[in-house]
Amino acid sequence: MIEKLKRKYALSDRGAADMIKACFCVAFTNIVLMLPVAVLYKLIKDMMDNDLSKSKIPLYLIMCLAVIILMAIAHHIQYNASFLATYTESGVRRISLAEKIRKLPQSFFGKKDLTDLTTTMMGDCTQVETAASHWIPEMIGSLISTVIIGAAMFIFFDWRMALACFWVVPVSFIAIWLSSGMEKKAAEHNSEAMLELEEGIQECLESVKDIRVNNYQDRYMEGLDKKIDNVEKQALNVEIKLGITVNIASIILKLGIGTTALVGGLLFAGGEITILTFFLFLMLVSRFYDPMEITLQNFAAIIMTGIQCERLNEILDHEVQQGEQRLTNNGFDIEFDHVSFSYDDDTEVLKDVSFTAKQGEVTALIGPSGGGKTTVSKLAARFWDAKSGTIRLGGMDVSKIDPETLCSLFSFVFQDVTLFNNTVRENILIGKKGATDEEIKRAARMARCDEFISRLPDGYDTMIGENGSELSGGERQRISIARALLKDAPVILLDEATASLDVENETAIQQALSELIKNKTVLIIAHRMRTIADADHVVVLKDGVTAEEGSPAELIKQNGIFKHMTDQQLISQNWKM
Repeated sequence: MIEKLKRKYALSDRGAADMIKACFCVAFTNIVLMLPVAVLYKLIKDMMDNDLSKSKIPLYLIMCLAVIILMAIAHHIQYNASFLATYTESGVRRISLAEKIRKLPQSFFGKKDLTDLTTTMMGDCTQVETAASHWIPEMIGSLISTVIIGAAMFIFFDWRMALACFWVVPVSFIAIWLSSGMEKKAAEHNSEAMLELEEGIQECLESVKDIRVNNYQDRYMEGLDKKIDNVEKQALNVEIKLGITVNIASIILKLGIGTTALVGGLLFAGGEITILTFFLFLMLVSRFYDPMEITLQNFAAIIMTGIQCERLNEILDHEVQQGEQRLTNNGFDIEFDHVSFSYDDDTEVLKDVSFTAKQGEVTALIGPSGGGKTTVSKLAARFWDAKSGTIRLGGMDVSKIDPETLCSLFSFVFQDVTLFNNTVRENILIGKKGATDEEIKRAARMARCDEFISRLPDGYDTMIGENGSELSGGERQRISIARALLKDAPVILLDEATASLDVENETAIQQALSELIKNKTVLIIAHRMRTIADADHVVVLKDGVTAEEGSPAELIKQNGIFKHMTDQQLISQNWKM
């Protein structure tokens, strides 16, 4: 049972156990809520039998007080079991999702965009939280209590009246269940429309500058309006289908009142039941059907919640990269041995690539765009796993090492810098947890950050905005380089590390990087030939294969791709308006 609940509603072991407990607590509360009917039945029976003596009145008062106290206790237990436990599980679910995402390979993020993941982490979790706290325990608990109350009515009172009262319950649920496919399909379309709208809004916010400077506002908003209209259309579609289904089920449920009155009237007229039994069943249906109608609505909502649970399980079930946490490398040479890789099953990005980046040397990866240079650097750090071939670091197969352990050996400086909405100090500190202020400032000086940090209102404690929005592109890049300098890892991956810098700062930072890379393994990706002029080894990648390999001087003599790229850049540098 626990395993089924875990799978169906994306729960932890504790969450599934708490849900079972909540269901029984709801059932207990529902049975307790029927106790006033039992007390009233007993009171009327004593009155009709002229057996209501003065000595029994205090007893009934005590019974009423006991029922009130028991109801309060039942509600308290149900609240804790249904709500507090669910909120605890909601926290566990979000943390487990975050931990899972932290361990997922980069290939997963190539198929999921930020909006999709954010919606799953926030919106889907909230929807499942509501289902787990309000809908599922209420529905299952109501079914349990209905079975118990119905069995009691069949056994201790009159089976014909019980049948007339309860036959509508399974029929109502069957009516909703039969339409579950239609409801789920409508929910899927609604979820897709909402996700498309959220992506459009996020894209608009991120691209508002480009939209304005190109006078594209009207056309863009026209497309966004269509997405908004589609969300409205799909939401109405869901509500209409849900409303029709629930109303049909509610009508069926209300038929129970008529059948109870009809059967009861016939049996009473025939002298087969007493007026008290007839009265008892009439009270029962008056108390019983209203909460059961809410349960039917919950059942329909639970069916549609299956979409969110599937999206959560898609993340929780995804295969993670695993490996040894113990490093066994001997040195830090990076060796690509007949490596092939593709982001999907159709197009190979790398085809049988082999080369070695030696420790103490700078190995440059160059070539036309789309040749696989960035892919090579990310495969080396196990952002992805190669489809075939082997990648070794100091003789150690990287595919057998835990990715986080492996990344402790790498410092990265990418062209696309990611900064956090925090202070300059905290953004540099990411490179080395627990670094001292002096270490942070030394790394900043080496990366030529101190010059612009001194102009900031609060210096190192200045908030730099979302993704460093308060800084220029070059300043953001220099903070990224300061991180790498602070980490001081034995393997350095530089992907267009100085692309956003002016010539003066580029020269200064290259001098700083020359200190960083001493006796280390360096993979550098660059398009500007002057950036790799002093490289020890150059690997030219074109169309996913190793087209040329050697020192810059050797490749110039070959008069191949490297020579052609060098000549073209000389032409572009001499170009004038």
